[in-house]
Amino acid sequence: MSKIRITKQFSFETGHALYGYDGKCRNVHGHSYKLSVCVIGEPITDSDNVKFGMVIDFGDLKKIVKSEIVDQFDHATVFNKNTPHVELAKELKNRGHHVILVEYQPTSENMVVDFAEKIKKYLPEHIKLHSLRLQETESSFAEWFASDQ
Repeated sequence: MSKIRITKQFSFETGHALYGYDGKCRNVHGHSYKLSVCVIGEPITDSDNVKFGMVIDFGDLKKIVKSEIVDQFDHATVFNKNTPHVELAKELKNRGHHVILVEYQPTSENMVVDFAEKIKKYLPEHIKLHSLRLQETESSFAEWFASDQ
């Protein structure tokens, strides 16, 4: 049977700041992120299976990505917890804001690696994560490919 890749796209709004960066992105700002999640597998061949002909139900993929990424990061502000931004994070949390502290500089490059690890944990064994594309702006994105790892 042929291996087939399927892709689902997601959108979410997230703020961040890049501590120590030498440009404007050192300031707190936000993006309308677009995340494309591509998985690979063989379509189900059992005609008695309700998912017959599917690699994975788009709805099942949506549940994973929504739970692990979109619901967590949408309308959150992300800071590296190993920087002085932690003080700002505490203040924002105290004022009721949704803040995520991560172990890394919250660039698109690092976020896409984090997202790949989160998604891979929940995919069925016969489905593999093929690639992710995290678009930060209209013209800027980071990509992760399993084949590069």
